[in-house]
Amino acid sequence: MSEQKPDDVYTHGHHESVVRAHASRTAQNSAAFVIPHLTAGTSVLDVGCGPGSITCDFADLVAPAHVVGLDRSADVVAHAASLAAERGVENVEFRTGNIYDLEFNDESFDFVHAHQVLQHLTDPVAALREMRRVAKPGAIVAVRDADFHGMSWYPEVPELDDWMELYQKIARRNGAEPDAGRRLVSWAQQAGFTEVAPSSSNWLYATAQQRRWQARVWSERVLHSAFAEQALEYGFAQEAELARIAAGWHRWGSTDDGWFLIPNGEVIARA
Repeated sequence: MSEQKPDDVYTHGHHESVVRAHASRTAQNSAAFVIPHLTAGTSVLDVGCGPGSITCDFADLVAPAHVVGLDRSADVVAHAASLAAERGVENVEFRTGNIYDLEFNDESFDFVHAHQVLQHLTDPVAALREMRRVAKPGAIVAVRDADFHGMSWYPEVPELDDWMELYQKIARRNGAEPDAGRRLVSWAQQAGFTEVAPSSSNWLYATAQQRRWQARVWSERVLHSAFAEQALEYGFAQEAELARIAAGWHRWGSTDDGWFLIPNGEVIARA
């Protein structure tokens, strides 16, 4: 997801492998902590909506209320609009925009959401303040972000250690915070929220199908996405190193007992 200041750099970019991975996310597997709060008639703003799969699920839950999905990338917004048309979701619209300068009046929405967005921003607290501005009094602002240094895997594959080190270097070179999950409470408090409810949930890849999927997604991203371009541009890796890391992902994905755990921090804050 990619709502940023003009000079913010999105570590993942919008390569097909990235968009495909994001499109696999649903409200159930990526935003279950907010589902009890999404009832019919709840107006929703989904910031950094990406290809719109979670946003469309939200629209189904709150119909007939209006849902807006916002992303910086016009191409991704077009993808999301196509998905909504394909699914026949009529109470949702997608538009481009900037999380630091939302084009909505104060107190416009009952629910404001950002999934895997704050970790890519140079100023996540400013983003949360802007989300708070457009939320109605008493409305929910909900965010969820992964925590990269909290990730764990088995068996030990040296190339995955190298991948983690490289990801951390690239993200921090971009002024972002890859270990965002553990910081969400702090950021919400700094943004002025006084009622903050934290939680956490995991993505787990531990079946043969899940391992193959995760390995394929990340091997492609290591070789072809903005991650690869930035690794080369910043001088953090050479093409041979990226190829070695991608092969390591495939080796992990071919194991019979592999495990990859991604912890996510979650916060429900009241405006």
